[in-house]
Amino acid sequence: MTPPQTTICQQATIRLVPTAYYKPPVLAPLVDGDEELAILAEIEGLTNRRLKAQSTGLPALDPRELAFNVWGQSYINAAFAYTRAGGNRFNDESRGAWYCAFEDLTAIEEVAFHKTRELAAIGVFEEQTVYQSLLAAFIGDFHDMREVEGNPACLGKDPHTAYPEGQAFAAALRKDGARGVIYPSARRKGGTCLVAFHPHLVQNVRPGARWKLIWDGSPDYTAVAE
Repeated sequence: MTPPQTTICQQATIRLVPTAYYKPPVLAPLVDGDEELAILAEIEGLTNRRLKAQSTGLPALDPRELAFNVWGQSYINAAFAYTRAGGNRFNDESRGAWYCAFEDLTAIEEVAFHKTRELAAIGVFEEQTVYQSLLAAFIGDFHDMREVEGNPACLGKDPHTAYPEGQAFAAALRKDGARGVIYPSARRKGGTCLVAFHPHLVQNVRPGARWKLIWDGSPDYTAVAE
């Protein structure tokens, strides 16, 4: 299955990242000045997968692909250098991808689904997490699954069955030079998501709104604008 391509000019897609990524290094309170902080940053870099990817690459990621000299480059590169165990819908553990949504509510539902799974794994639904939205523009031709007939397995709701299908599907598309995929959200009816396969496709990254997601004793959550 090779879905048709659609030309888009989407100026403000939404990707949510925890604001913990904006905090200073956890060891910062232990140092007395910028010189010592720089030493800690160098030490951190020895095990930082994003920095290692920028210098030596990952199994399926050439460091020459990564973003440099643009605002938000660390977030772009991190999306491709860090992977979740087992991968995501359209990437395996060897290479990440940039996932985003066309609407705020869709982005919220997507991250809330994964966070709720994490909380279910430990059996504690007590959490408050603040997410920063990163807006990004995408221009060009992307494979579009919004009008594909039937129920493609890669778009299913269950990660255990859908993700392996999506990863194989995406690998074949990338091999043929695809830029990425537009697809209907499995978490929010009527929502639209986009996955970009290459860092250089992520353009004009800038901060957007902040959202606090609150779990108060159950899998249901509340989203509040910060």
